[in-house]
Amino acid sequence: MKGHVVALLGRLVTGARAHWHGCAPDTRQRIYFANHTSNLDALILWSVLPTAVRSLTRPVAARDYWSPGWIRPWLANDVFRAVLIERKKPTVHDNPLEDMIQAMGDRYSLILFPEGKRNAEAEPGTFKSGLHHLALRRPDVELIPCYIENMNRILPKGEFLPVPILGGVILGAPLKAEPEETRAAFLERARAAVAELANV
Repeated sequence: MKGHVVALLGRLVTGARAHWHGCAPDTRQRIYFANHTSNLDALILWSVLPTAVRSLTRPVAARDYWSPGWIRPWLANDVFRAVLIERKKPTVHDNPLEDMIQAMGDRYSLILFPEGKRNAEAEPGTFKSGLHHLALRRPDVELIPCYIENMNRILPKGEFLPVPILGGVILGAPLKAEPEETRAAFLERARAAVAELANV
């Protein structure tokens, strides 16, 4: 119930809607990967998914950002059921990839931001290797590129209250890692798939 309320509030505050272009909502396991321009990105992408899909989808988020205070941990753990990972000093015993694989199991989908940090530009920046590792470890899971519009204008960096500008999420056709494809080639293809959705 609380997840439904938070998702509804997220859509009301931002006016965000999902635009399915090349794929349709489905409860099958997927990895939704998107550009990252705002602290609202995870909330918005998660919020625009249909209820049945959203209930099986977990955002991947930085533990150091979502742990302080009480509101962020409550949202991360009780509402989003986020997969909180170590991004600054990963170790063999605190491995983000293993945390994501374990969190997925045979049921859950993930929301991932492969740039690793916010980027105010319309064009997505270079993708980090985590998406490629996931694609190789879980070749059975569809990878869905997503482009999040206007979130950096709705909640500019350093601001607390959102500005009422309509946003949206465009979800594209699924892709997979190709045999013999290099890591660099795959990551660039995935990045380009996100960037191309800005022109849909």
